[in-house]
Amino acid sequence: MNEFLRTQILTELEDAVGEENCSIREIDKLSHSVDYFWLSRMWADRGRKMPEADFVVSPLNATETSKVLKIANYYKIPVTTWGGGGGTQGGAIPVAGGIVLDTKRMNQVYEVNTDSMYIECGTGAIYKHIEWIANEKGYATMHYPSSLTCSTVGGFLAHRGIGVVSTKYGKIDDMVLSMEVVLPNGDIINTSTAPKHAAGPDLNQIFIGSEGTLGVITKAQIRIYEQPEVRRFRGFLFKDMSSAFKASREVLQKFKPSVMRLYDDAETASLIKKIVGVAKPGAFMNIAYEGVKELVDVEEKILLDTFKKYGAEDLGSEYGEKWWKEKITFFYPGHMMDLPQMFGTMDTIAPYDKIEKIYWEMKKAIETNFPQARFIAHFSHWYEWGCMIYDRFIVDNPPEDPIEAMKLHNKIWTLGVRTAIANGGVVNDHHGVGIKLGRMMKEQYGPAMQVFECIKKGLDPNGIMNPYKLGL
Repeated sequence: MNEFLRTQILTELEDAVGEENCSIREIDKLSHSVDYFWLSRMWADRGRKMPEADFVVSPLNATETSKVLKIANYYKIPVTTWGGGGGTQGGAIPVAGGIVLDTKRMNQVYEVNTDSMYIECGTGAIYKHIEWIANEKGYATMHYPSSLTCSTVGGFLAHRGIGVVSTKYGKIDDMVLSMEVVLPNGDIINTSTAPKHAAGPDLNQIFIGSEGTLGVITKAQIRIYEQPEVRRFRGFLFKDMSSAFKASREVLQKFKPSVMRLYDDAETASLIKKIVGVAKPGAFMNIAYEGVKELVDVEEKILLDTFKKYGAEDLGSEYGEKWWKEKITFFYPGHMMDLPQMFGTMDTIAPYDKIEKIYWEMKKAIETNFPQARFIAHFSHWYEWGCMIYDRFIVDNPPEDPIEAMKLHNKIWTLGVRTAIANGGVVNDHHGVGIKLGRMMKEQYGPAMQVFECIKKGLDPNGIMNPYKLGL
């Protein structure tokens, strides 16, 4: 892009969103070039420059977003939507330059509807802020991911995020009633007036998880819930994970706890010992169950009777309560892995008859082929039919050379995800795909990938929306 054309486009963007909301300053471009994707942080840490946008724009609403996308479509400029920058898959990195569309000015709360039980807000709102607003009215969003305090509503929608009480309340896609979306051509649409209907495919589910490749979500109606009358915790120690899977599956045929968190031996002996204080060998599991007291009393009896059948040691409520208090501490500096370590979370999901095999096969594949790597995991989101693995690899001394480090990182990821797919898992459960795992999408979907490609081509024929992400 030559200087003359860049200046012309800048004046048009300034007209669309206001001069003060459109930047070409190096500091703004730099700060929007690195998210929580390990490769982007490593690349910058090693003194290399990440790809930068040509413009950083911050629209106020769908109308201004529409103007920006119309300009981008005319000049065929890439557009990458940016929320809080807390993603781990490189989904917000402007690898093709062009425009970074920062959503954080779209943080208005338009309505708290206590009849239909939702908050309507702009997708640039930090999720913790709408949780506080719900709390002020006596309600809760029941969406508590580790990045609650630093990520936006739109970020969770774009990557189909999940929180720690998902076993009872669901993922972010279960919590959305309706959305406002700006299509790549600038048209503004609303997905529905109700999330459940037979009037064709669910438009919500087309855009949720699309990672900014099909348009920009600008507004959403997010469900709220009454605060539970009681919330109880229980910690258990299983001798092995097989027993824990069987016990959990049986419980979930009878009721849904809000939190179910099973840690393998390695993570129990490291992270759980350090933060929660469990020092015994085995697989630690924390359970929370909540709601009306009379029902919770019944659920507690079912839980204790079932887990006793499978040999679980009842550790009481103390460990569980401490886990709840420290649930985000696990991800703070000093507790979470960080540079110079190399690390990644390969979360996948599968039915019960496959999930434990996936764990052992991934562990064997990574630790055998990459002896410098450690593999630890916990199982944190459960359903009647299966659960997901929050599995991590850690390399304490990765290559200093950034290119060699990138090669090693990608090799480990490719082997781990391929092993998951080969044994019945998927590319990813809730962190998304981004640029990190785009290459794996066709390996998972095969000929079905053309469905995504046709939707992309139909909505975004110029290919301007977040190129090279989600395998599109």
